[in-house]
Amino acid sequence: MIPYGRQTISEEDIQAVVEVLRSDYLTQGQVVPQFEQALADYVSAEYAVAVNSGTSALHVACLALGLGAGDYLWTSPNTFVASANCGLYCGAQVDFVDIDPDTYNISITALAQKLASAEQQGTLPKIVVPVHFAGQPCDMQAIAQLAEQYGFYVIEDASHAIGGQYQQQAIGCCQYADITVFSFHPVKIITTAEGGVAVTNQLSLAEQMQLLRSHGVTRDVNRMTHEPDGPWYYQQQDLGFNYRMTELQAALGLSQLNSLPKFIERRQQLARQYQSLLASIPVSYQLQIEQSYSAWHLFVIRLQLTQINKTQQQVFTELREMGVGVNVHYIPVHLQPYYQNLGFKPGDFPEAEGYYQEAISLPLFFELTDNQQSYIVECLRTIFG
Repeated sequence: MIPYGRQTISEEDIQAVVEVLRSDYLTQGQVVPQFEQALADYVSAEYAVAVNSGTSALHVACLALGLGAGDYLWTSPNTFVASANCGLYCGAQVDFVDIDPDTYNISITALAQKLASAEQQGTLPKIVVPVHFAGQPCDMQAIAQLAEQYGFYVIEDASHAIGGQYQQQAIGCCQYADITVFSFHPVKIITTAEGGVAVTNQLSLAEQMQLLRSHGVTRDVNRMTHEPDGPWYYQQQDLGFNYRMTELQAALGLSQLNSLPKFIERRQQLARQYQSLLASIPVSYQLQIEQSYSAWHLFVIRLQLTQINKTQQQVFTELREMGVGVNVHYIPVHLQPYYQNLGFKPGDFPEAEGYYQEAISLPLFFELTDNQQSYIVECLRTIFG
């Protein structure tokens, strides 16, 4: 079975982890700060805060921005549930903004309309979380202009997008966002096995996220409420969590970061080849906006169902039977039972729902061969007849 995604681990990656295993520190050593600095440098951000998952990064980012009861967080329905759950963790209410049918990202038109309505109703969001779906950046300049107009914070969910660019700058530079979040799950572009990072250009946000990731505890004398009792002393200053990244994870991430340029280059090449090979097949794929450079975490096709006379499920099942490990990204979050219990229902976000009924993610990863890619497309040709 050709998987839809998978990690690439080199001998250098393995050796980096082994060196940590042989060292004095498996956690809370110097490798995590080294990884944070290297990643911040890579994306041209001032500060990076490493945690144990992208979900944890979203959570501490929301808390650092003061999200709480009585607030609203808005995000795209076309995402993994974590992009919305982070708001609920903070006691806030969550709502969604429908997607653009061509980019599969949050619709700027829908966002502007919803903000104008919310201003009249007194329900403006405190935070908007645009999701760079499949590695394609949202129109962040337009979102930033709306943020200035309506007074909300912006957290970029770039879980799919490390290595991508917007307006010739690295995604994560935070030019148009308060915080950007990355995920390093094994199917992502680089991996730390599990892990995430939040980057920001604001020192106060970085310090608060650092505090929250480690129980709300500090050993920084300058942050303490009084002189320490002794060199052993620490203070809990907030209700934090055990969200720390281990030294092993950071060592893997630091090593993987060296391979990121070639990972992105190969994904770009495979995406171009898919576009060429699929030219005569009744499918469409994600529109790339101007001044963007996708990281191509996913390659999603939309089936033109009226032309192929088969359902999405039939195409999906037949591809799996032929050894092609396709997937579907994503079930719209508002259709999940948990969110329907909160009052959401089918029909609330029709563009995301229409997309979901037609979408299939084809395999895309660094080690996917040209022959495997050709086989995948031939399978589609056979299925479509």
